[in-house]
Amino acid sequence: MNYALLAIGLVLLVKGADIFVTGACGIARRLQIPSLVVGLTIVAFGTSAPEAAVSVVSALNGQSDLAIGNIMGSNLFNLLFVVGTAACILPFKVKETIIAKEFPFVLLTCLVILILMLDKVWGSDSNNMISRSDGLILLTFLGIFMYYLLSVALAGPKEDEETMTALPIGRSVIFLLIGLMGVVFGGDMTVDAASAIALRWGMSETLVGLTIVGVGTSLPELMTSYVAARKGDSDIALGNVIGSNVFNVFFILGMSAVISPIAVSNTVIIDGILLLFITVVAFLFALSGRRFSKGEGICLMMIYGVYLGFVIWRS
Repeated sequence: MNYALLAIGLVLLVKGADIFVTGACGIARRLQIPSLVVGLTIVAFGTSAPEAAVSVVSALNGQSDLAIGNIMGSNLFNLLFVVGTAACILPFKVKETIIAKEFPFVLLTCLVILILMLDKVWGSDSNNMISRSDGLILLTFLGIFMYYLLSVALAGPKEDEETMTALPIGRSVIFLLIGLMGVVFGGDMTVDAASAIALRWGMSETLVGLTIVGVGTSLPELMTSYVAARKGDSDIALGNVIGSNVFNVFFILGMSAVISPIAVSNTVIIDGILLLFITVVAFLFALSGRRFSKGEGICLMMIYGVYLGFVIWRS
């Protein structure tokens, strides 16, 4: 039964992502909103719904490692595997605004979360944790990011022929909602079925959380960026990843910490340092020639394979 649910979940993910991107592009063109802004907001926030569900529920249940580990694992998967896959499908250019503004926001999330986690280093507490006040700080940063996106949207392009030939706004919204339900329910079904199969094979719950749950909750981002890359919309493919990573840390982790303070283990701190390092690597790739080449995409995917091997060995 779990194998059948796994197959159904994957089908929902693939088809849902296709419909979701079509709706998002239609809305962007009809409302004259840059595709990048749609990728950073509607698409990114929508595909991050599984991470939000897992982390908030984990925080309520006192499962600190799962609450924050899920976010670290998802962000690493997004930068390495999702961007790598999109670049392998169709190497894409990186706009100057992404290099100058959006990517630095991703670097900021890594630095902020590391600073907030290392209470022992700063001598502010005997234990490392993300407190309620830390959660409020993260939510404040989210507000700054949203204000920036609003200013970009208001300075969007004028109406053109592409706008006139886009899907009607009503149909685009319906496509967006149906696609979102497909990727969220498909992702949830895939994670549950894969976790059940893995546990039956003798994998520990900790290992399942670090691998299957972290990767599984990022499947919507993967499928959405994959479809966007195939359609040649690199703004949504990359914007989805950047927006999702910012949203995961500033909103999901911030909200989870406000609900219930999150204890931080040494393992999570190591993952946080790795996330910062990988983000710098991805940023340097974006700077080189202002594009992600197929070779760089393969390199990112290989790095993720090494990280996954490290996680399995560590567990």
